Amino acid sequence: MGQQATPVRTARLGKAVGPEPTSVSGAVLLLPEGEEVSARRPSPLQATSLVRSLGRRFARAGRAEGLAVHTVHYRYRGWNGSEAHLAGDTEWAADEVVRRYGDVPVCLVGLGMGGRAALRAGGHEAVNSVVALAPWLPEEDVAAAAEPVKQLVGRRVLVVHGTNDERTDPELSFRLAARAKKVNRDVCRFEVHSDGHGLHQHRDEVLSLAVDFVMGALFGCSVSRPVEDALAAPPPIGLRMPLAAGFGKSLRR
Repeated sequence: MGQQATPVRTARLGKAVGPEPTSVSGAVLLLPEGEEVSARRPSPLQATSLVRSLGRRFARAGRAEGLAVHTVHYRYRGWNGSEAHLAGDTEWAADEVVRRYGDVPVCLVGLGMGGRAALRAGGHEAVNSVVALAPWLPEEDVAAAAEPVKQLVGRRVLVVHGTNDERTDPELSFRLAARAKKVNRDVCRFEVHSDGHGLHQHRDEVLSLAVDFVMGALFGCSVSRPVEDALAAPPPIGLRMPLAAGFGKSLRR
């Protein structure tokens, strides 16, 4: 008998969060954490509580607008160097949204390594906005090419990072945001003071900020004054915008 071929792994979209709209006019793709290097399959529990909470809040806020929310299930846990598997799976997922729903705007929302995937895949033609929460970014190396930012031109970009994050370096996300701002004025970054990687201490404020930003980016809804100010301010002000305690209490959707 010949050697059995190894089955080809494929990425997939999770089922829609909440009731799927009868008419979809926009989509959010949730990109969970990943690892730097791993050929293992992702765990079925890969989506953290933050990703699940985001999914529920987006689905509730965007129901009347026709928002479809899906979690992307990667082929591998790892980014895996130049293979950039998580970014490739994200681009596949954006293609799948177009196949299912037609020409609708897509927002990529990623956490950790998923944040890197969101930023890297932000150049997909269907993507009009990116949210990177505590993104994992490589250390800057003079011998290696810098993480690209030109693909973000024409997209609205939000980066959120806890100042006490010990897993992903907030200074690296600031530097990337600063480079992106030079080619795209629609970039802002909020700092969550005293919070760590999972953004647990100010979870509700982070969720409210993300929903406010995404509803504005996808559907043209009015955004909060802090988001307006952060997008309009020159560096470094709009890239070190503090996320105020209680943000969003008057913005409930």
